[in-house]
Amino acid sequence: MLIEDLIHQFKLVKDKNPLDVNELLDYIQKRYIDGDLCIIEYKKLFFELDKRGAQKPESFFVQARPFSFETSKLSIR
Repeated sequence: MLIEDLIHQFKLVKDKNPLDVNELLDYIQKRYIDGDLCIIEYKKLFFELDKRGAQKPESFFVQARPFSFETSKLSIR
């Protein structure tokens, strides 16, 4: 599938033009999770969108602290 085909499908489903490549990235991720895209198609589209500058916002990624056994309150019996 080409990016042009992806944009066409996006327009059919969403009834609007994509705002940017980030919106297309969200769209292919949802289609992959829903089982509408195989991993091969997803990877092709992902790498093409990545080359065009698509990215998730920083707030999307959870900031996690490393787990510490010393400070945890787990009891081992």
